[in-house]
Parts: sequence; C-alpha cells; structure tokens
Amino acid sequence: MDKPVTTSAQETALACLDGIQPLLSAWTRTIFDFGETAWREYQSAAWYVDRLKREGFSVEEGSGGMPTAFCAHWTNGAGPTVGMYAEYDAVPGNCQDAVTVRQPRPGLGDEAGGHTDPHSGLGIASLGGLLATKAAMQRDGIQGTLRFTGEPAEKVRGSKPIHAAKGYYDGLAGMISFHPFYMLPLCNTARWDTHCGAAYAMIYRFVCDEPENWVRAGDGAPIPQAHSAVRAPGANDALMTMFMASKALRDSMLPHQGGWSISEAILTAGQATADNLPAGLAEIQYMIRVPTLRMAEQVTAVLDRNAAAAAAISGCRYERHWVSKSRPGLANHAMAGIAYEALSIVGPPRWDEAAKTIAREIQVNAGGTTTENPFIDELERLISPQEAEAILRRDLPPSQVNSTSDDYTDMSWHAPTARFYVARPALRSANGHAFPAWVMNALGGIPATIDPMVICAAKTVALAALRLLEDKTAREGAMSEFTTRTGGGVGGSNWIAPLCDYEPPINFRWPEYVTTPRGRDWWIPNNARPTNS
Repeated sequence: MDKPVTTSAQETALACLDGIQPLLSAWTRTIFDFGETAWREYQSAAWYVDRLKREGFSVEEGSGGMPTAFCAHWTNGAGPTVGMYAEYDAVPGNCQDAVTVRQPRPGLGDEAGGHTDPHSGLGIASLGGLLATKAAMQRDGIQGTLRFTGEPAEKVRGSKPIHAAKGYYDGLAGMISFHPFYMLPLCNTARWDTHCGAAYAMIYRFVCDEPENWVRAGDGAPIPQAHSAVRAPGANDALMTMFMASKALRDSMLPHQGGWSISEAILTAGQATADNLPAGLAEIQYMIRVPTLRMAEQVTAVLDRNAAAAAAISGCRYERHWVSKSRPGLANHAMAGIAYEALSIVGPPRWDEAAKTIAREIQVNAGGTTTENPFIDELERLISPQEAEAILRRDLPPSQVNSTSDDYTDMSWHAPTARFYVARPALRSANGHAFPAWVMNALGGIPATIDPMVICAAKTVALAALRLLEDKTAREGAMSEFTTRTGGGVGGSNWIAPLCDYEPPINFRWPEYVTTPRGRDWWIPNNARPTNS
C-alpha cells in the first residue's frame, strides 16, 4: 500500500516537533521526577497550566471541581474543535530514578510515587502534538479550536467520568487518545472493536464512634466506660473482616470468563494509635475492572453486603464513597483509521545504539544477560488495527464486547474517539528471566530510552488532529459513525449517559508527598535504606 501523502500543514507539524524534540525530552523528565500520585499532582498540573498559558492558551484551572485538573483552549477562528489530553499521575510504591540500577529518586524511599505506564511520557507526547497542531494552524491559516484537558488520577479512573458528566468533552469533532503500550499485540496500533471495559472504584469507610455501646457498663470494672470501650473491636476489625470476607467471596462474585479483576488498597487504618482505645476510623478502596456495567453492579452489591456485615459484627457503622464509575468504551472505525494512518506516516519508534547500550546495562544490573538487540522486536513494528483485533479476540469469549480497563472510555460517549498506542521501551528476556518492576520504570525516565516513544506519539497526535481539522469528509465520516453507534448521538437510543453522581473524591487520605520540619518526604517516611545495585 502506498504511503499516504501529507498536507502542507502536516509537514509543518512534523518539522515543528523535530525542532522542539529536546524540549519534549526535558519536559518528560520533569514530570517523571515529580512522580505525583492520584489526586495529588499539584506540581505536575501547575507545570502544565503555566506551559499552556505561555503558549497562548486560555486555561481553566481546577476544572470539574478537581484541584489538579484543567481545561485549556486555543482558537484560530470558527471551525471544528479537536480534543487532546494529558495524564500525569504516578503510582505509589514505584519510586525509581532515571538510572540503570535500582535506586529511588534522590531523598526518597521506594514507597514514594513513580511512573509505571509512564504517564510522564503520555502527557508530554500529547502536549507536543497539541503545540505542533497549533503551529501548523497558524502557519497555514487553518480555522478551528484546540481543547486540551488535564486528567488527574487515571490510575483510579478518576477525572474523566467527572469531566464527562460536566460537559468537558461535548462539542468535539473528535478526541485523540494516546497511551504507551508494550503488551502484544497492541504495540503500535489503534483500537478497533474491542475497547476497554467498565470500571467502578469506591472507598468503604468504617467508623467506631460509639465504642461504649459494645458492652454494658455494669461489668464490675472500676472505671466502667473506659474499660468497656477498649473491648470494642473497632474500625480496624471491621476493615479486616471486610477484607477477608471479600477475598473469600471473590471467586463467587462473577462467572469464570470475561477478563475481570478486583483489587484493593487500605488507605487509612486505626488512626495510628496504640492507646487503650479502639481504632476509630479505617478505609479500604476497591477497584473493579469488568467488561460490562451489569457485572460492576453485581460486584458492588456483594461488597455492599460485606461492608454492612463487617460493620455489624464489629460494632461500627460504614459509609461507601465513590471514586469512579466509568463506562465501557465505544468503537469508532473511522477514528481508528485516522489515527493509524497518522501512525503509519510517522512509522514506529526506533531505538538507536545509545539507547541499546543503556538497555544492555540494565539487563545485566537486573540479573539478566545482554542480548544484541535488548529491546523486544515488536516494539519497532506496526500492526494494523484489524490484525491486532483478530489476535486480541483469540483469548476472549465471543460474547465479550469490552476488555481490560481505562477511563478514556468515558470520552467515547461524547465525541468520536480514537485510541492508539505507541510502544514504550521494554527489554527482551533471555532464558525466561523475569525483569523486576524497577526496570520498566527506569526505562520510562531515561531520555535515550523514552524519547523515541514520545516523539513518535506526538507526531501521530498532530497528524491525526490536522486530518480532522482539514478533511471535512473524514470528520463527517467519524461523526456519522458516532451517531449510528449511539442511536442518534449524545442522548440517543444506544447512548450510555454519564454515571458520575458523586463529587470528586479529593478529601480522602490518598498517598502524597508531605513537607515537615525535616524536609519534603513521602507520607511513609524514608528510612534511608541502602540502595540495591
């Protein structure tokens, strides 16, 4: 097949990105070093807001009631509006420096946040594509508007259901969604039919605020109330009962098909007291990843019953607070074609000898052996959306429409959405050696290894955006498909309305960095353990 011909504006965008590549590299490392986690990305969000204002965008800070979210606009006259976005949240317990040995970032311990996916490269790649699109629109006189949202807390599926419910994705001609990837076959391709599924996340809070009622005061104790209260099981016991009951029933919550998962994290336990008082507060978060909303509702019903029983057993009360209710994704072949054509023009990312030398060093330091090409072959190959879809479907039941989880899906019900992937660096394993997690995290921060992904994705974002802005036929085709699949567009007969009926869950004890008289640290203090080389 002949390579598609690029327009003058697309050539301008490609040249722009070649020129600013050193800046994109430096910016990626900046966000990587911030390493801020869900709902606490203060420095990262402030950095984006400042950068966008410097580039001439108007920026709404704290969009949707989320302090670390934003929505930016730039207009070049009447015309279609194209959406792009940044993610920038890291993951607790993955603090890794951008070096070839296992080593947390300076002054921190392993428990601090680190970029696993890496969203540091995701956000900057999308920002690069945005800036290149703007430059091309200015030079070639292309009319239209660019909308760029800042999306915090993706790891808990946080911001997009909220932004969607509040109208931030409405009125778009198309949304361009990029994510780093290495899981075969979705390496350098676009989603076709099988988009990500639903995700529910919630926090169960157990409160022991009437411990004196656990036993009656007339038990013969010299100080009845104090000695009775300490006998109350308390919130920790409620949480552990909930934890164990839900573990025991996990296999019974859903049928043994459909690629689903449930995971949990204890956010708060016992108020850190060992006095002769029962623990007053404990919180546990659950994340449910399922293909369908019906499955999510079924798991939620089981967890609700478990929470009620755990609270009753331990003399507590419980509350359920939503973190996320995210819809399954909606396919759009026209948008997938636009994104994949752009990726085909750019070509897959390529790693040079400098990157390979670094990767070989990591292979050895992580207990493996060096290989001539330390990177997986598929990282430098394209695979068509249709071919990737066929491979993906081999492991799924025919009845399953959606698979895995990501909250970009909420965008797909408000605008034609393209979801494309560009390979992130991943090492070849010799003799079945399993590399530890720090390896992937380090590769996402070292400029020589992560930059090829960033520049490839940025160029793809820009070319796809300009295609939507310049090609009315392509734009109308994507919107026509969106209208057909939803049964009439937003509000249509097949349209799924936003599920968000809760406020942003920003006030819980989410892991975060803290400043004390001893300096800046993670919320779990750094014990300055020696690093492992």
